[in-house]
Amino acid sequence: MLDPVTSPNNTIYINNLNEKIKKDELKRSLTAVFSQFGKILDIVAMQTLKMRGQAFVVFDDIKSATAALSTMQSFPFYDKPMRIQYAKTDSDVIAKRKGTYVERIKEPRPDPGDRKKNRGDANDKRKKKASKDVQQQIPQPPGLLPGIPAGAMVQSLVPNVFSTHPGIPPSMPQAQTMDQPPNQILFLTNLPKETTDTMLNVLFSQFPGFKEVRLAPGRYDIAFVEFENEILASSAKDSLQGFKLTPSNPINITFANK
Repeated sequence: MLDPVTSPNNTIYINNLNEKIKKDELKRSLTAVFSQFGKILDIVAMQTLKMRGQAFVVFDDIKSATAALSTMQSFPFYDKPMRIQYAKTDSDVIAKRKGTYVERIKEPRPDPGDRKKNRGDANDKRKKKASKDVQQQIPQPPGLLPGIPAGAMVQSLVPNVFSTHPGIPPSMPQAQTMDQPPNQILFLTNLPKETTDTMLNVLFSQFPGFKEVRLAPGRYDIAFVEFENEILASSAKDSLQGFKLTPSNPINITFANK
């Protein structure tokens, strides 16, 4: 059962994120992982002491947020399982759309003549206000929702819907469209135009033995991912087969032709 305090919302709250990841990279990686579930309106991630390891992802509709929450619960993200709940209140962008947005009162600046004297008090007030705003968004009490067990991988969540490579043009040699004997290099097809090496690194670096991602020059729809050996490559292949980087692009993974 869902905590009644955290009823379905367009915004999901994520914690237990790796605190070492810089904000810009974190936002790009969250976009890469969650864009498969629907249109993302905003991602809020801050590096303040109280907000490290946390983020909010705002979807255009509740259905997308619900799918993201149930599917990605405990997904290993930068070596840590994500903990996801609905946000307690609407995000600013959703509140503005509903017409319920109330502008937050800004703290008045201290008098220039007393700036040094009042600096500590002003900082304390801002910190308390920021903490209060955050607490209004964070579900209470905290805890995991019923869902995927910790460490569960995507293979139990995403069907293996591809057995061929729809993204490969007829001119591509047939040998590449048939799965090759297991080896340490994976061949990815049906990638969306938005694909970047960062997106693929986020997905595949969760697996032991990951070495590198190589995008094909002049092609956005194919890539190669190398592991230390064929056993580790096979594990990643089975786990991410059919994973959707976007709603219409399940990844198809085979072993590369050596």
